[in-house]
Amino acid sequence: MSVSNIFTQQTGAELPLICGPMYPCSNPELVGAVSAAGGIGIVQPISLTYVHGHDYREGLRLINRLAGGRPVGFNALIEQSSKTYHDRMIKWVDIALEEGIRFFITSLGNPKWVVDRVHAAGGIVYHDVTLRKWAEKGRDAGVDGLVCVNNRAGGHLGPLDPRRLFDELSPLGLPLVSAGGVGSAKEFAEQMAIGYVAVQLGTRFIAATECTASESYKQAIVQAKESDITQTERLTGVPVAVINNAFVQKLGTKAGWFARWMLKGRKTKHWMRTIYGLRSIHRLKRDNAREGTGRDEYWQAGRSVATIDRVEPAATIVSRFRDAWHATLD
Repeated sequence: MSVSNIFTQQTGAELPLICGPMYPCSNPELVGAVSAAGGIGIVQPISLTYVHGHDYREGLRLINRLAGGRPVGFNALIEQSSKTYHDRMIKWVDIALEEGIRFFITSLGNPKWVVDRVHAAGGIVYHDVTLRKWAEKGRDAGVDGLVCVNNRAGGHLGPLDPRRLFDELSPLGLPLVSAGGVGSAKEFAEQMAIGYVAVQLGTRFIAATECTASESYKQAIVQAKESDITQTERLTGVPVAVINNAFVQKLGTKAGWFARWMLKGRKTKHWMRTIYGLRSIHRLKRDNAREGTGRDEYWQAGRSVATIDRVEPAATIVSRFRDAWHATLD
């Protein structure tokens, strides 16, 4: 059965399902497997290079091979925390275009320069948003669609539920992707019924065979209930949804006064986020050297844990969601 909507027409994916960019969980095998199965996997460049240790261009080529020639996307974090980082992201975007990537998701900044580059190459840009004010800035910058991060997402999340977020953003006239809280095919179909053109999954794909996250992390997702998801500001300075384990309980949920003060300043917030980022990279390098237990690490996850009951191959997950999508069109 061959079906399509505006998202699949824009991206070339077989079905409107995204494996969202995840730091640190977007390893090449996972990204490639989702695309090969008919969804679209998104490259997270910092994960690709700093976490999983790939040369950037060769890592993209590996993912393209694993995807079997099917479309792959790229996540451009465009906040200008430093000129060095901004210049590196420009180079990464240009190389991604050279390697044939034509679907981009931008986050944390003004996407105009990405839009200009990608549109010149015939590509598509969607922009991550949590509120209408950010969506309007993305629209004004010329993006082709919006990834709407709701209050059920893992990692960084928004304040609004999926329905309210759709109602606030749909008047802008752009295709909308639901991001957050979907772990089952039933939930996927429900989000599509609201009017979203696609759904982005994160937590569901961490509990996939191809993801190189620790088995302890995967089993924590499988075993967790929705009530086990909490939020902490102590990782990045803004709320992050995580599984409430012993490490998070020790860490606490509120950023300290100094971090809050730094994050309020237009310039100092970049320094504070850099500090948080360096801490995160240090933890990842340490944790990658051993099998995690959760005693001294954090596990990002969303409320979709409620409907995730097993670790299984990415292709199995995608196939189940494909069936659910086709059923809605019958």
